[in-house]
Order: sequence, then structure tokens, then C-alpha cells
Amino acid sequence: MTLRKRTIAALGFFLVATATAWADGETAPARDPNQPVDAAYTEKIHKYTTQPYFTSPLVDYLPASKMVPTPKAVLGDVAGAPGILPYAEDVYRYMRMLEKASPRAKVFSIGTTEEGREMIAVAVSSEENLKNLGENRARLAKLADPRTIKLDDAEADKIVAQAVPIYYITGTIHSPETGAPTALMELAYRLAVDESPYIKEIRDGTITLITPVVEVDGRDRMVDVYKWHLAHPKEFYPWLVYWGKYVAHDNNRDAMGVTLKLTENVLNTYVGWKAQVLHDLHESVPYLYDNTVGDEPYNAWIDPILADEWQIIGWNNVSAMTKFGMPGVFAHGDFDTWSPGYLMFIAALHNGISRLYETFGNGGADTEERTLQPEEYARTWYRQNPPLPKVLWSQRDNNNYEETGLLTSLHYFTENKRLFLKNFYLKAKRSTMKPSAEGPTAYVLPADDPRPGLQAELLQVLQRQAVEISRSKSAFTVSLPPKKSKEDKKGKDKKEKDEKAESAAPTTREFPAGSYIVRMDQPYSRIADALLDHQYWSPDDPQKTPYDDTGWTFGELFHVQVTRVTDPKVLDVPVERVAEVRAAGGVKGDGGVFAINNNAEPALATLRYKLREAAIDAAEEPFEGGGKKFSRGSFLVRNVSRSDLDRTAAELGVQVTALAAAPGVKTHPVRAARIAFVHTWLSTQTEGWWRLALDKLKIPYDYMSTQAITKIPDLNAKYDVILFPPVGFNAGVSSIVKGIPTAWGNPLPWKNTPQTPNLVGNDSTDDLRPGLGWDGVAHLQEFVRKGGVLLTATDTSSLALSLGFADGITANNSDRMKIIGSVVGTQLVDGASPIAYGYDEKGAAYCDNGPIFSLSSIAGQRGRRRLGPEMHARPTGRGTPDDPDFAVGRVGVEVPEEPKSEIWEAPPVTSEQKRNGFRVIPPGNRPRVIFRYADSKELLISGLVEGGEEIAQHPAVVDAPSGKGHVVLFSINPVYRGETWGTYAMVLNTILNYDSLNAGRKDAEK
Repeated sequence: MTLRKRTIAALGFFLVATATAWADGETAPARDPNQPVDAAYTEKIHKYTTQPYFTSPLVDYLPASKMVPTPKAVLGDVAGAPGILPYAEDVYRYMRMLEKASPRAKVFSIGTTEEGREMIAVAVSSEENLKNLGENRARLAKLADPRTIKLDDAEADKIVAQAVPIYYITGTIHSPETGAPTALMELAYRLAVDESPYIKEIRDGTITLITPVVEVDGRDRMVDVYKWHLAHPKEFYPWLVYWGKYVAHDNNRDAMGVTLKLTENVLNTYVGWKAQVLHDLHESVPYLYDNTVGDEPYNAWIDPILADEWQIIGWNNVSAMTKFGMPGVFAHGDFDTWSPGYLMFIAALHNGISRLYETFGNGGADTEERTLQPEEYARTWYRQNPPLPKVLWSQRDNNNYEETGLLTSLHYFTENKRLFLKNFYLKAKRSTMKPSAEGPTAYVLPADDPRPGLQAELLQVLQRQAVEISRSKSAFTVSLPPKKSKEDKKGKDKKEKDEKAESAAPTTREFPAGSYIVRMDQPYSRIADALLDHQYWSPDDPQKTPYDDTGWTFGELFHVQVTRVTDPKVLDVPVERVAEVRAAGGVKGDGGVFAINNNAEPALATLRYKLREAAIDAAEEPFEGGGKKFSRGSFLVRNVSRSDLDRTAAELGVQVTALAAAPGVKTHPVRAARIAFVHTWLSTQTEGWWRLALDKLKIPYDYMSTQAITKIPDLNAKYDVILFPPVGFNAGVSSIVKGIPTAWGNPLPWKNTPQTPNLVGNDSTDDLRPGLGWDGVAHLQEFVRKGGVLLTATDTSSLALSLGFADGITANNSDRMKIIGSVVGTQLVDGASPIAYGYDEKGAAYCDNGPIFSLSSIAGQRGRRRLGPEMHARPTGRGTPDDPDFAVGRVGVEVPEEPKSEIWEAPPVTSEQKRNGFRVIPPGNRPRVIFRYADSKELLISGLVEGGEEIAQHPAVVDAPSGKGHVVLFSINPVYRGETWGTYAMVLNTILNYDSLNAGRKDAEK
């Protein structure tokens, strides 16, 4: 089809759409005939749109302006043109040109990334609205916090009638999804320049706020990769192995922990502007999927008003675009809206409206032929006009869909702005009234928690979420509901149950003065409730494929005490608001030896590295001193000035007690180990959370790829501990060792060049494809054999065991068990191990389906996976179950007692196995179980656990001696998304005690 015919066809389609679909009095989506069109720009829009039905009357033209530059001024072509991806700074340059040329646009800097790049928000609205931003924000603030107007609905209605709502759009959080920046550049121009009634209503009635690039570091890297591709059109191009400094796709899972700068900046902008909507743009589904409507289960803590708003706006979006004849627009799918970790969910749990588009991107600006899978183009009840099976697709097509969807949403939102502003107020009011409605009344974190540092970390997360924290001025007592026993659920006699229920009475708990109270009578109570409460995903839920984690209870994952209180009297406790939560620290007492109790707080590791010249020992047994009790693993510090220690301890929130003399217990040195941190080139996604944690704690390490390990023959000369965190994405032995095949294709470089100046922020290579290699495997094995410590987790633990790094332990996966990103119970097995220092008997950890460890004392023998306790019933024969059988005609003999073992233990070595037992592992070389999974009944803490008996009681953390060194294996993931602070110390304990991991080891045989 020629350009002229395509233009005529589009015009004909436009006339039909406007003449028929909007005949009911709605404002038609039509351009202002009195406003000139930028003919050259419009011609390019038609040229780059591959089919007339991939556009709409909202975006198939561009209005002309004598004063305001179009995106072409920066791009050199129209938005969505083939071969053009702008860097973030180019996008910003255009937005600032727009601001300079038009009083209808204003640019705000909202923060920087971890690598120092700027993030911006662009406000586009009428000149009058932008002049009155301060006054309007004050009005919205009253709706956002109804306490300021005493929950007065009549007063709220007056404000609703005056306020201008804010619709916040964010783009390109996922760096390979490249279309949003150019779409948002052009959208901003349209909103500022277009005089059509449809657009003018949006401009006058709503403030559109735009962050065109969320993941700025990753955007610049993606543009580098695309430019490399354009310069080497006949070659394969590198995948985007790094996005931001730390994580890739998981940057859209940070809305709970708020550990990344991009999350913090967007959250502060959304809350600070008192916006009503947060609409995040993604690209992975043809052609536009409004996945906020999604599928069940919905998050349990959202206001039902929000669920209604999702449906109203989402289905209107589908309706409007269907009227345009645009195929592949739908609003229902398999995305469950359960986890609050997505960026858009900032709005959902801060009384706004969360929205998310998935449009169809090509991962660059090439125009390509795309072939879909049958399930993608199938017609379903919710997708009556599905995508085409095969299509020529362009970046311009993608931009057309993005802009059309946004404009129809903005217009519908503006038409109904009084409804949505009133809902915004009502959701805030209902959040504030939570104690008298569904509850709870508050959450209380006691002042005497043994882990004040971790408690402070948790409370700081809540403060980043704009949650108000209070502290009690005096001790207080609250009533707690009686706990239901396990037996109550097992169908006992009804009369017995009734009698038990009558006798059950609420318990009480006293909290000391200074305890933290998170009151639920505040506007942002929902996010606090969602993070602190427990989650339950039923194994019988119709949704069988959870999209992300199913459990995240922060109190459990941080290993701090959090009490859910329903007693309304807690709101009468005298409190003071806390502006900044910090754990108290410093030196108290007199003496020259300083003791620090070990309660598994990560700050102890930071202190060790900060005070490198100090002599620090760990006590291998509990002791008392200075009127206090100290647990096993407590620090004894010498050779440091009191002032230096006091200053450092105060900074870190570490409490130090000065003793007159050292306790008479066995000790060993605690050293600042030299750490190598290993990553693959397959993915840096999951290990990035480990780097972020170490950087936050200021623990130094050398960061290197598996390829670098191959080139270092003597790792022991440089390092004491090697961390090999999870790889993720189902990485197996072959892919980690061999990498990507190099027998064909071209090298895939990841390095800075004049053409790719932004790629390297962490590591570089001439070719991404090679893996660890067998030389690398040998170097790691030699490192352990000569005394080094290799720490692995989840899939890298399976890798180490598959490669024979440790004897007496195997790892298996289960096809039946489903533990999907859940919080599970753990049990301390060997508290004398330095890895366990500071931990309680029972704990919690993050688990995502294993692996399942099993032990054996026989080298080369696979450990038995035992599902529950073994049966030891006698065989069929004479007598009772406790009587011996007999053989007729023979004098009876005594049957030897069969040795028994627990599920987490290796079965005892039998006398038969000891005969010429060259495969029997000596006791000192056998794996040492430090933590195990809880019993089956206690395994689930939060989330989904189905078939959990397969992993219940199996080892969760194992220290396996190998040569002179150790391989420490985690089945759990101890460092994850900034949410698992309570298990960080398992890793840090390993690092600090790397050369004393055998401390406290008790072998059964000598």
C-alpha cells in the first residue's frame, strides 16, 4: 500500500469512527479544523504506521505550532521512527525545550539514580493550573489526609469541586521495553499544543505528570546495545545483562522494600504531589493489555473501591480503542494482582489508582515481522478482537497504541474527575477509620526487642512508605485474641469444642515505654497493614500460576517482634511522633574490654570492617558480664580507643558494654575476610540484591565474573571467602559451566567504547558467551581444598553439589511441591556453629521451591528424601505389635535395635557399612546441618505452601567441610529484594568466622 493510499484509508477510518462511535454527545476524538497540522510530521506518522488499524484519530496527525518544537527537534525524525532510540538525556533535553517554549509544561527534577543520573517529572496542563500548583496541592493534601478536615464529607465535596486531579505516568522501568520515552515525548507535545476539544478538556481538567524514563541507567545501556546492533546489522548483539546498578527486571518488585533509588524517587513524587493515579508503561504483550484488571486473587489489603475503579477505567479503555477499530486491546488475563511489589502498586496502597499497560515492543526501534503463539491471537470472551497471528510491527505502531490508550484514559478520567477525587478522599478516610472497621487497630514493636537495629530497618521501610510511626511515652497493656490451637482444626467432639471456646479468654501483653506503635488511624495504614500482616494463598485457589511472590510478612523476614493489635485501647496510649527511627548505640560501663551481644544483627559485620585495626574475638559460649547476659558469638573488642568505638557504635546503632576483664570462655578471632563476589554473564538479576545489601552495609568485595575465576589460578592468595549467589532463571550446570555456545555466531562484547559509552557500570568482558569453564571449576575446588570458604545459595548450591564440591549431601528438586516465594519456618539445629551466632531456636526465611537437601555418611551415596518420619513397624507374624515373631523349630534370638535418625540427619552408619568402609565419610568431614526447615505443620508462615512435607525438616543451611575449607550451602535465599534482613547475618557470620567454622563442632565418633 502506498503512503497516499494508506493516508486516505486512515482518513476514511477516522471519519467513520468519529461519525458513528461518538454520536451520543460525547466529545469526539477529532482534531481542531482551525488548527494547522504539521504536514511533514503527520506524513511520517502514516509512513511508519504499518497498517491503518494500528492508529487512531487521536494520534494519526500532529498539530502544528510556530512556537513549540516537536520531538523531531531532538530525535531528527518523528517519535517512533525506525532506527531511533534516544538516550534519557535527549528525552530530558526535549522536555526542557518544551518547558521553555510553552507555559503549559514544567519540568521537575525528582532525584538521581544509584549511578548519579537524573530522574525527572514533567507536568503538562493549562497555564492556569500550572500557575496554581501550590494551591492545588494544598487542596489535594486535605483529601489525602482527611484528618485535616475532621473527616467532614461536606468539606471534602467543596474541595473536590475546586481541585484539579493529577494523573502520573511512568515509562521504561524495564529497559528492554523501549517505546515509552518517544511516546511520552509526543504525548507531552500533544497535551501542550493540541487545541481540539478532546485534548483541551484533558489539559484544562487534569494535571498530567510524566516520568518518561524510570530506569535511567538501564535506558542508556539499552540505547548503547541498540546502537551496537545498528553498527553490526548482520551480527548477533549482546543481551542487556545489566539494567540498573543492581537489578534488572526485579526493579519492578521493589515497591515493598523501597531499596532502589528509582522506587524511592517515584514514591516520593507520587505521595508528594498527592496524585490520584500511577500509570506504568510496559511492553511484552500484543497489542495493549490493561493488566491492572488482571485476574484473581486481588491483593487482600486494597480498598474495594479501587477494584471497582480498575474495572471502570480498564474496560472503558478497551471500549474506546475497540471503537477505533484497533485490534488486540483487552483488560483481563492471567496476571494476578496479589503482590504489592510492583511500582504501580505504590498508588494502590496509598489510596490512589494503580494502572499498568503491556503493549507490544520489538526491544528496539527496528520494524520487524512478528509471529504470535496461538494463545496470543486466540479469540476469548475478554479479547473479542484479538491480535493478528502475523504482523509487520514498528516502534511507531507501539507508540500509537501507548498514546491512544493514555489519551482515552486521561479523557475518561477527566470527564469523571469528581468521582475519582471523591473516591481518593473516601479511600483515605476509610484507611483512617480502619481501626473501627476491619481492623487492626495498630501494630506494636516492643522497645525491648533484642534486635533494635533490625527493628529500625523495618520501621525505616515504613517511613519511606510515608507511614507515621509513634512511640509510647509510658508502658501499656493490650488485650490480644486467644490463639487457636492446632487441635481446634481437627474435628474434635463439638461439645468439647464449645466448652473450650467458652473457657478461652483473651490474653494480655505489656509493652515497655518507648515501644513503637504503627497506628492504623492514618491515611496510609493500608501499606503498613499489607507489609506487617500475614498472607495466605490457598493451595485450592483457582489461580494455579502465581505471578510473583505469595508471602512477604516483614516482621518475620526481619526477625523482629511485631504484634497485631485489635484492642482499641492502644489508641489511648500517650505517644510522640517519630521523625527519624534510629537504633541507639554507643559504649556504656567501665573497663578495657568491650563486649557486644550477638543477636544476628548485620551492623556487627559493618563494625568489624570499619574497625579493621581492632582485635575482635567471638565467644564460643554464652557468658555474663557488666550485669548483662551475652549470647554465644558475642564480640569481645580490644585494641581500640573507647572514643573511636563509641562513635562507630553510635553511628551503627550497636550497644557496647565495657567490662573490667575478659570472660573466661573459649574464643576465636573475628576477621574482616577478603571477599570475592562471583556472577555469571547469564543473568545478574538475583545476585544484584546481594550486592545492594553488602554495599548498604559497607562490606567491601571484589566483583568478578565466572570468566575471571578461570584466569586466577591461586584464589587463596587473594581471597578468604567466595560468594556465589543465586543465578536465577533456571540456570543449570551446563549453562553456568559452558555458558552460551561459541561454536557459531560472533563475540558479544560488554565493554565501554565510543559507540557504547554507558555499558560498564559494574563489570566488562570481550564476549558474554563463555562460562565458568572446567578450569574455573578446578580453581574453585582448589580454593576450597586449600582452606577457602565457598558460599552458595539455591541454584548455585545445586551446582556445587552436582560438581562434587562436597561429600555426603545431595540436592533434589520436586515437581509436586509448590512453595512460590513464601515465608517458611526454620529451626536451629546446631547453635554452636558460628553461622548460627545470634539466632533463635525458631525463625523464618524466604523460600522459592527448594532445593531439597538430603544427607548421607557414605561418599557417593545419594541422601534419601524422606517424606515424614520413617516407619519401623515389625513384619506380620505372631503376637502383639510389641512382641517378637518366631521361627518354628528354632530357638528365638534377640533382634538388634534398628538405628534411627531425624530427617535432617544422615542415617547412622551400620556395622555392615563399616566393613572395609572406605566410602564411610569420617565424622569430621561430614556435612553439618546448621538450620533445617520446620516441621510440616509449622512450615507455612506466609504465602503458598503445597506439598511442603517434601521439604519439611530437611536441611536449610549446611556447612560441608571439604579438604581444609568449607562449602556453605543455602536452600533458602537469605538475601532477597531488601526484604530478608533477618537472614543476612547467616551470610555475614560465615564471612566473619570463615577460618573458625569448625568451632563448636561435636562429632559423634572420633
